[in-house]
Amino acid sequence: MKKKIAILGSTGSIGKSTVEIIKKNKKNFEVVLLTSHKNIKELDKQRRIFKVKNLIVTDHKSFIFLKKKYRNKQIRIFKDYKNLDKIFKKKIDYTMSSISGLTGLDPTLKIIKKTKIIAIANKESIICGWSLIDKALKKFKTEFIPVDSEHFSIWTLIRNTNYSLIDKVYITASGGPFLNWPLKKILKATPSNALKHPNWSMGKKISVDSATMMNKVFEVIETQRIFNLPKSKIQILIHDKSYVHAIVKFKNGINKILAHDTNMKIPIFNSIYHNSKKTFLSKSLDINKLNNLNLKKINILQFPFLKILKIIPDKNTLFETIVVSANDELVSLFLKKKINYSQFQKKLLSIINLKEFQAYKKKKPINIKEISRLNNYVRLKIRELCI
Repeated sequence: MKKKIAILGSTGSIGKSTVEIIKKNKKNFEVVLLTSHKNIKELDKQRRIFKVKNLIVTDHKSFIFLKKKYRNKQIRIFKDYKNLDKIFKKKIDYTMSSISGLTGLDPTLKIIKKTKIIAIANKESIICGWSLIDKALKKFKTEFIPVDSEHFSIWTLIRNTNYSLIDKVYITASGGPFLNWPLKKILKATPSNALKHPNWSMGKKISVDSATMMNKVFEVIETQRIFNLPKSKIQILIHDKSYVHAIVKFKNGINKILAHDTNMKIPIFNSIYHNSKKTFLSKSLDINKLNNLNLKKINILQFPFLKILKIIPDKNTLFETIVVSANDELVSLFLKKKINYSQFQKKLLSIINLKEFQAYKKKKPINIKEISRLNNYVRLKIRELCI
């Protein structure tokens, strides 16, 4: 029987990698739904490969264009995620949720009840709305697999393990393009400098987050939320080769390390073929990298955003939405050269410490509307303060 699959954000980098993986064995899959914001050229190409009957396009002009194009064909085009009941009559086997940014939270929550397994590759959704996601996962008995390489690695290492036996979890960071730069040079960094990641090919936003090490701040929060671990048990280590993705130290003296090439298809493949014997064609074990891991602690003077971890609450609150939204808006201003790198760092740390935002540390997210309103307010506030 074919495995029924939905890919949310199928035209993004994770979505396209998912498509490439299942395309190699497409006779084993039935793709029930593909979605995109406005990249309808890529979406249409994917639709033809898998003969998909359901598409969601959230950009209004793109939706109208595609709707007219398929007016006389048996292909259903929807403009939002309110119509999932029309698409799914019963639970499908697997969903990849890879819509970037906070816009991915609502679709993720809506589709949880429609799928047996959901793989989530969206930091913002997990950071800002984990309490909502976790509640839905439990309610609808949906299995969750994290797809970020670090969290997939941790999940793999501690599956079927009593979490009380975990002594420490280490996630690795390449250090990005500024790892060996002196502080004075980092403060003068340009957007083009920040986009030159040494190991991974990524979008602009995540590349800047890697350069500032904000992505690791997010990953520590994700680790804490997903695995219900205290921050004291989570540590970041610099590993410039990006070969080892996580290390778990257990109280019984055993240490487990997970390593793989800098290829996101590996965690995606293993989430799709979860509990199967399917094999992935990968490179030989890189002995040279294993012999020279060069693991070391992070210099917080180089990457001051790591200070944020000290003020993040232990449980999911609305304060995380403030941090995510502020960072997103400031990254955008930095990439547009509205602010320089030094201003970017100072403004983020000062803005999230404003008295009006500190109050949100005691407020747990109740629903998506609350998160969305706060996100919009923070972005507006930053534009008022910075432009």
